[in-house]
Amino acid sequence: MRILIADDQERARHSLKALLATSLTNPEIWEAGSGSEAVRLAEELQPDVIVMDVRMPDIDGLVATRSVKSRWPEIRVMVLSMYPGYREKARAAGADLFVNKGESPERLLDALSSLM
Repeated sequence: MRILIADDQERARHSLKALLATSLTNPEIWEAGSGSEAVRLAEELQPDVIVMDVRMPDIDGLVATRSVKSRWPEIRVMVLSMYPGYREKARAAGADLFVNKGESPERLLDALSSLM
């Protein structure tokens, strides 16, 4: 599985990367610290899944999701946010799934598996 983690908080990216690296079989994992970097890396790397935070600098995760899904609809986007109020906006932007950051690691892994 090829996964791009897009979150402006380095600590959040590293925690999620550690979880995925220890829970999945041979994942390839990259990181982006902004929405524009996520779009650039999506084009360059063509990941299977992008785990996208909503609130990020330059362009937010919703704009980045819309851009990715309009250009590469085969890339799955899972929006991960602390704010459940973004659920409908994420779906409207083309996200395949919305998961609250407060969910358990097991739920997050199940959600990710459902995208494949």
